[in-house]
Amino acid sequence: MSNLQHLRQGVSDAWESILGGWQRLYARASGAITPFTPGSRSAEDLERDEHELEARSIGWGVMAAEVFDDTDRLVVRLEAPGMDRDSFDIQVIDDHLVIRGEKGIQKELSRGRYHIAECAYGRFERAIPLPGPVSTEGARATYEHGVLRVEMPRLSSAHAQRSINVEAG
Repeated sequence: MSNLQHLRQGVSDAWESILGGWQRLYARASGAITPFTPGSRSAEDLERDEHELEARSIGWGVMAAEVFDDTDRLVVRLEAPGMDRDSFDIQVIDDHLVIRGEKGIQKELSRGRYHIAECAYGRFERAIPLPGPVSTEGARATYEHGVLRVEMPRLSSAHAQRSINVEAG
């Protein structure tokens, strides 16, 4: 094999390794990476600076989540700072806990010794896979210090099974 062929093979091997690494990283992080879409506020309602902040915030953000599996309940914790308690829509759909919400614009500004604080905003939807069947009866959600905590009673396997009767045709 010529030197050029060795070089091509080396570049090809390196590219495959990089591609494989990105694919593994994406697979591990895809659950935490959440798309943010424009909020429901109209452009007329926003000041120019706030509109620019909102435009920069649209895209992808990380909302870390944890699922704890106790013997009698599942607990899901989702980091969602800057939200109002009433801004969440929480549902169990199939075997996923689906959390939707919308963040609003927040901006601080100081002149002396210059200080500014900005936050990311927009609508989001996060579907968190559940390791087993749960009941929405008795489910409880709390929001404190930027963390949403949802506790759901587990269903026993007997409750999770549903029978379908076959009727005579």
